[in-house]
Amino acid sequence: MTVSGRFPDEQAVLRRLSLLDRFLPVWILAAMGIGLGLGRLFPDLNDALDTVKVGSVSLPIAVGLLAMMYPVLAKVRYSRVGEVAADRTLMMTSLVLNWLVGPALMFALAWILLPDLPEYRTGLIIIGLARCIAMVLIWNDLACGDREAAVVLVALNSLFQIAAYSLLGYFYLQLLPGWLGLETDVLGVSLWEIARIVLVFLGIPLVAGYLTREWGERSRGVEWYEERFLPRIAPWALYGLLFTVVVLFSLQGETITSKPWDVVRIAIPLLAYFGLMWAVSFAIGLRLGMAYERNTTLSFTAASNNFELAIAVAIGVYGVTSGQALAGVVGPLVEVPVLVGLVYVALWARRRFYGESATPGAAG
Repeated sequence: MTVSGRFPDEQAVLRRLSLLDRFLPVWILAAMGIGLGLGRLFPDLNDALDTVKVGSVSLPIAVGLLAMMYPVLAKVRYSRVGEVAADRTLMMTSLVLNWLVGPALMFALAWILLPDLPEYRTGLIIIGLARCIAMVLIWNDLACGDREAAVVLVALNSLFQIAAYSLLGYFYLQLLPGWLGLETDVLGVSLWEIARIVLVFLGIPLVAGYLTREWGERSRGVEWYEERFLPRIAPWALYGLLFTVVVLFSLQGETITSKPWDVVRIAIPLLAYFGLMWAVSFAIGLRLGMAYERNTTLSFTAASNNFELAIAVAIGVYGVTSGQALAGVVGPLVEVPVLVGLVYVALWARRRFYGESATPGAAG
């Protein structure tokens, strides 16, 4: 049977999912455990994995991110991008949520929950300023969001990130705390460093995805590309995600397990941030009458953060052993399981508010 005559029965969809899709939360938890175990058993693994870098990011993490993003960007129907970009309501709402609400919320949570820990507080503010340009494509795809809208919003965030990151860092670390009589800090990061990270982690897979679709449709046809080629490369997005999770946790396994209370203190405002940003964004999308696909895209792009940039900035400015760097690393360690959970919340909200049935992976 179908819901409203359009959507397949959820159990039928679930039966068609691969083992990887169906038990994704289990695999992510296992990847986290494996990473922590490797980092704890082999303390020198951190130095080995971090020897070669792309910019300021470890090469294994870079490989995992590129493998994760390429299949998703190859799925995008680029002919629809112009149509999505013309949706002014979506564009303006996303800009407000990402560049006004998000950084302000993280600033407030950092000061309220970590008033006695200035290094961790600064690290959280750095995370709040780094709007997501990479992993959000995975969450959006799993939640059956609008792929084309996700690409447009990610590109928009990228442009604003290059132009506004340093200015917002000055505002939230020096200017605003000074106005409020609070302790100030300095963020010294060049526009080139930000642009380089954006170009690597968005530019490379975006160009590869676009060229792949152009080649596939012209040489073999749309039907072959959609029904034969995409299903073959789709699993690599999740393989890349799991590999990235293992590497992230192994790089900081010893630090995380040796400072559990510090990790908990950092995790509390992050949990509040991700949950609040997603819920507020989804509620605003409902209020504006957005269709589920674009509303869920709006919510995940607003709730996610660019941990590659946040970690690179924290390490580059404050050092690899700093509290700011630890906060930057804890960011994705909290974000990954929380955003996976929010994928299921989104699918529940689809049934609850839109009367539509879906399961993770069904969009692919």
